Amino acid sequence: MARLDEEERDDLPDSAFAFEKQRKLPMEDDSHIRNAIARFDQVEDVTDAERDTAWKRLLAAAKKHGIEVSEKSWRELGH
Repeated sequence: MARLDEEERDDLPDSAFAFEKQRKLPMEDDSHIRNAIARFDQVEDVTDAERDTAWKRLLAAAKKHGIEVSEKSWRELGH
């Protein structure tokens, strides 16, 4: 995964993150999207509604990058 330094991360628009408001889980490229999926259930201090929205954004980004995701809901992660 290409590592984002603080300046690069700060330069990303809110729309480049799964959780836009909190600016958590960047979706900059394939490796960041895969990492965001793997770490999705580790995000703290967000509501289920925010998770639902972020999951939809993440699935759309994965589809755009040709990444197959078997889980249809974030609630299926780790099962």
